[in-house]
Amino acid sequence: MARILIADDEAGLREFMTDALELDAHAVTAAPDGRVAARLLDERSFDVVITDLQMPGMDGLSLLRKVRAEQPEVEVIVLTAHGTVNSAVEAMKLGAFEYLQKPISGPDELRLLVARAVERRGLRDRAAGAELEHSSEPALGYGDPAMKPVLEALDKVARTSATVLLLGESGVGKEVAARAVHRGSPRRDKPFMAINCAALTETLLESELFGHEKGAFTGASERRRGRLELSDGGSFFLDEVGELKPEQQAKLLRVLQEKRFERVGGTRSLEVDVRWIAATNRDLGAMMAAGKFREDLYHRLAVFPIRLPPLRERPADIVPMARALLLRVARDVKRGAALRLSPEAERKLAAWHWPGNVRELGNALERAAILADGEVIRPEHVWLEASAGAGAAAGGPAPAVAGSVGVAPRAPAELRTLTLAELERDAVLRALESVGGNRRRAAELLGIGERTLYEKLKRYGVE
Repeated sequence: MARILIADDEAGLREFMTDALELDAHAVTAAPDGRVAARLLDERSFDVVITDLQMPGMDGLSLLRKVRAEQPEVEVIVLTAHGTVNSAVEAMKLGAFEYLQKPISGPDELRLLVARAVERRGLRDRAAGAELEHSSEPALGYGDPAMKPVLEALDKVARTSATVLLLGESGVGKEVAARAVHRGSPRRDKPFMAINCAALTETLLESELFGHEKGAFTGASERRRGRLELSDGGSFFLDEVGELKPEQQAKLLRVLQEKRFERVGGTRSLEVDVRWIAATNRDLGAMMAAGKFREDLYHRLAVFPIRLPPLRERPADIVPMARALLLRVARDVKRGAALRLSPEAERKLAAWHWPGNVRELGNALERAAILADGEVIRPEHVWLEASAGAGAAAGGPAPAVAGSVGVAPRAPAELRTLTLAELERDAVLRALESVGGNRRRAAELLGIGERTLYEKLKRYGVE
């Protein structure tokens, strides 16, 4: 069963198509024109849209452009009368799945075409699901010019065995970049191992990296191979390498130089062949000047340094990345239910400065999915955590977000104790306050109708 939206100004044809498609147990919604169809698309999700090309108010091509821009995963079938075939060809160029010429010869022709569109939509969904199963993050770039030189550099260096140093703020996707280098390398069929240098104590880090012999320390009841040994022939990713202590830096330098190491508590040297990828959000130049990072180790690691720009420097990637992240959020939070962003929510996301980068974007979408009752995420569901340090972390003061609901600084622990009703009430009251109590403007700001706003105010006892 699929969700079908029909947009046609002929009542008889709408009824005919609805009856035909309901024979296949599809959930069919019919709209008398393009404007009503556009509103329905903002309110809920559909798998296939069937639209006449010539309709009063909003024509089929305009509706198609809206679908392609806001819900590119939806398949669109256009209906064309004799004399409008040229428009149908244009619709195909804009991304329509197929066109059907009126008068429709019979219900079977329509049912077969819709079945093909539903099958294609299912294939896309399964492909997207498979991609999500094999990746922990969305793609690195979605067309912003700032990412073009980065992606080109990653592609070129991946084909070599050169050591790569990834630089950038926390949350920009350095591990995603490291995995991309591994996948593009001749070592792609060998292991990819990663270790976070900041997450482990000095003893545990060495044990995880090099392994240990039985009895090497309290609790070492048996010999254990380290991640470095297990990654032989593949790629090894050192995340947060700037957090290494001086003694650890010396041991790592020896491995890089000699390609040999000993397990903790052992005396036998083991050879290892790995491709090194390191990452840090620290200023290693300043650390070297302060004597906190070895210059010889830096030069071993920085054979091919690449800086990943923060999300605020690549604004064209924000909305496409949010849509990609939302697929995973829908699977994890909503148990696979369809989720999509309203245009107003997308504008709010695009206007934010994202001091926490991709990680912050993912957290915001997860909160929004929890707050949203239906399939559409609206501006009031998108809570952005402003803080006194956010501007500094972003390299400057946070810009004003036009047309969005601001959020006062709130400690994470406090945020977690609020109920969904309290969060919604807070959003409504802040929206009203920001527009001087004007309910029509507050409703527009929240992306809801005035009647809905009135009902919420009544529910919360606000006059």
